Amino acid sequence: PVPAGLPGDPEPEEAVSDDSSRHGGRVRGFPHERGSWATHVYLPCRVQEEFLELLELLVSRARTYVSSLAVMEEFHLSLSQCVVLRYHWIDPFVRSLKERLASFDRFFCVADQVKVYTNQNKTRTFIGLEVSAGHFQLLELVSEVDRVLEEFGLPTFYKDPSFHISLAWCVGDLSGRLEGQCLRELQDIVDGFEDSALLLRVQWEQIRCKSGNKYFSFPLR
Repeated sequence: PVPAGLPGDPEPEEAVSDDSSRHGGRVRGFPHERGSWATHVYLPCRVQEEFLELLELLVSRARTYVSSLAVMEEFHLSLSQCVVLRYHWIDPFVRSLKERLASFDRFFCVADQVKVYTNQNKTRTFIGLEVSAGHFQLLELVSEVDRVLEEFGLPTFYKDPSFHISLAWCVGDLSGRLEGQCLRELQDIVDGFEDSALLLRVQWEQIRCKSGNKYFSFPLR
């Protein structure tokens, strides 16, 4: 442990405060602690112009049921939960990930099933596109990421994961409003969208790890 009170250490009153109003009303899944870095392993998704057109149709329709829906700032498919890493674990964690993921090739998924999700503590609701093809390769990736997490005593991924790309979110558990009729209407939009079969066939080219404000990329072969 590093001694407290070194030059450059912030004063106690400079500690981070969790003001949810500063980030759209989102609530932390765990309290902020100095030296602890929120860490997430995922597949980043680059979207085409046509995808954004489909997204606009979906969100516009869904907002007739939940007006507070916000579009995701970026799109990805998770391979881990959000876990907490100590700062000095980051480099060895990333090295271990790099070794375990080095042999994986690029692959495709089809994400064309609209589904509603909530986070574990029910503070946020999401509309996502669930993967209907490519599940096996994703499970293989998760298996290797889980082994790295286990090395560091961190929680592994969900037992039977519903792999998906989140499209929009809102604060609170509003899944009841979005499921049923709304979900059926959203699926009809996806099924009827021109070239949706091609558009929702996603090629994964790299895996990414975000730890605090640091990003690490692992290209697939």
